[in-house]
Amino acid sequence: MSVLATPRLGEVLADLRGYLDDEPPALSLPPTAYTSPELWELERERIFGRSWLLVAHVDQLAETGDYVAVSVAGESVVVTRAGNGALHAMSPICRHRLMPLVEPGAGRTDSFTCQYHLWKYGLDGRLRGAPYMAGNTEFEKKECRLPQFALAEWNGFVWINLDANAEPIGDHLELTAHHFANYRLSEMVQVDSWRLEWRANWKLVMENGHENYHVIGLHRETLEPYMPGGGDLHVEQYSPWVLHARIPFAVPVRPEVLALNEIQRANGMLLLAFPASAFIAVGDQVVWFSFLPTAIDRVEVVGGALTLPELATGSAAVQRTQQAVTAMINDEDRLGLEAVQRGAASRFAQRGHLSPKEQPGVLAFYRNLAHALLRAEPTGR
Repeated sequence: MSVLATPRLGEVLADLRGYLDDEPPALSLPPTAYTSPELWELERERIFGRSWLLVAHVDQLAETGDYVAVSVAGESVVVTRAGNGALHAMSPICRHRLMPLVEPGAGRTDSFTCQYHLWKYGLDGRLRGAPYMAGNTEFEKKECRLPQFALAEWNGFVWINLDANAEPIGDHLELTAHHFANYRLSEMVQVDSWRLEWRANWKLVMENGHENYHVIGLHRETLEPYMPGGGDLHVEQYSPWVLHARIPFAVPVRPEVLALNEIQRANGMLLLAFPASAFIAVGDQVVWFSFLPTAIDRVEVVGGALTLPELATGSAAVQRTQQAVTAMINDEDRLGLEAVQRGAASRFAQRGHLSPKEQPGVLAFYRNLAHALLRAEPTGR
């Protein structure tokens, strides 16, 4: 029986199709959407094998040899800055006997050497050396190169797509550029970064990011006083890949440097890029996230905090306080979502009714999810 033919997956896809209606059901996904191995395999193929993901800020790749390595739904990716200044995204799996050349993380190197048989690759993925291979007449060193992925840089954010021939993401991001024009994104520098593991399905994490309603529970003392969960989320969908949302502040912010307009002072300005990336501008600061699934119930959270260069050298005590608050908020989300993941496995779990406070964003995410999973569905299903 094929994956698409399993009754369990067919039921989930049927529920997803309902979100494409003009009046979609104000219901959460069925619990099996967060636990189904069949759906996870379909997501790996149809979503993470062909979608753009935010994986780094250019500050992490500023010098020749800088690299950032991540895992995307089981596929290893490394992004490098080569000697000619170009960025490359590629598979760090040795072309000889399949050993990974680098573990997830970040660092600096002049090359990647496989520890199995010492095959060596340059920062552009080209093979530099292969011991004792001259005797193999069928082997062509110049034709050996690590598989290349699509890469894009937009206002300092670095995006990758496992599909080397993917439609460019820049045009989609530009549709939202006017919302962020006053934030001087291209001038910002990264002052903090993180790499965390959450034990939750990636869709639970993204639902959480598409609404502010959960702030009344998970973030009662950290975010609720400043970005109340009872506020109305304003959502604008620009394409199947990108939407913009505004999260109202309790009191408008007063940025030290940026000349923000009235809407920007009164709201957190959020960009959500399907399937699993986002950034939010709040006053003089921008925070970015990507939620990269590593398994059906595991997500690697990568991200960073950005600000203007003139503010980046401020008080060390203030920076430590901001880092502590960010870490606390991340941990509050982690604990909450890991609990929801456990709840999804209950045999008594069922779909829940969505609050009007969460419907605009969550239903937009469900619609994009349905498009991504159903667009390649065989005719007749």
